[in-house]
Amino acid sequence: MATLILTGDVNLKGVTDAAVPLARVNDELRKGDLVFCNLECLLSAPPPDHSHSNEGFFVDPEVGAKVLADAGIGVVGIANNVHYGEPINASIRQLDRIGVLHTGAGNNLAAARAPAIVERAGVCFGFVQRSSVYWPTNHEARKDAVGIAVIKGHTAYQIPTSRLKPDSFPPNRPGLPPEIITWADAAYLKEFKEDIAALRPKVDVLVASCHWGVGHDVLQYMTEIAHGAIDAGADIVVGHGPHYVLPIEVYKGKPIFYSLCNLSFHSGHRGVHGDWTGLLVRVALDKGKVTGASFRFMRHNDKNETFITPLGKEAEAVAEIIDGSAAFGTQLKANGEHIEIPVGR
Repeated sequence: MATLILTGDVNLKGVTDAAVPLARVNDELRKGDLVFCNLECLLSAPPPDHSHSNEGFFVDPEVGAKVLADAGIGVVGIANNVHYGEPINASIRQLDRIGVLHTGAGNNLAAARAPAIVERAGVCFGFVQRSSVYWPTNHEARKDAVGIAVIKGHTAYQIPTSRLKPDSFPPNRPGLPPEIITWADAAYLKEFKEDIAALRPKVDVLVASCHWGVGHDVLQYMTEIAHGAIDAGADIVVGHGPHYVLPIEVYKGKPIFYSLCNLSFHSGHRGVHGDWTGLLVRVALDKGKVTGASFRFMRHNDKNETFITPLGKEAEAVAEIIDGSAAFGTQLKANGEHIEIPVGR
């Protein structure tokens, strides 16, 4: 038996004391044989010419490394909208120094697409990551340029030609908003699926991680990528990026976590983040196969401490994820302080 723990975004911007952000959840994290998160910050000082008016989640390398090490985080995804430019290589050197595996960014495209492979408790795990949220220049990895691995997404705005829902206005009414349509770029999605298919025979459990989304909606391109990943051989799809908890889908018996929100995230693009709710997922494995999955809720306080929150205090959040997941045909069920996910059915 083995346990994989999945979490959302970790941003340690502004952290000066490594004992603060995750100290209250470290014991829970260390119950897993392997912990994965999306590292949404760079373990690097900003470059000398970096403008402080520009975006940049730069973290004291020693402090950030200690937070990850104390929490027992073994693998991180680094394909996201704050990993760009030469600081990627500096941050990777810090991850390599402390023995934290990484996937999703690198000195060139081949390095960015390379999986992270690790064995724990007799199970061989493989991780790949892509981002659909990135800057248009100097961000996407190229054959000869540092950057992140991406899946380009497209957006269109369609004027309704019929009622979108039975209770919606007919299309003859001036002022109706357009319908937003998204889809994954076919060439990028094909490469992602090829990478998953190539990794499949090398590992027991394959996790596809995606940085995507905006707001509270599961967009069409996200579902397209997630289903494509599982069709290509992924056992689990874990999403992050919107900084909200999104519904869970079970597709072909395999879980898709459209967004786990955050594990640690205090200071972001627009100042201090609010009282967010995140998910800490436990995946049970037997003989290298996923046999169960459940999650608990997390929050953080104004001291930037993440903590486990009891289900009894999260009635609204529980109802929201149960109802949202039911729309995807997933029947979640509370069991004590955990909510169980019907995987493998």
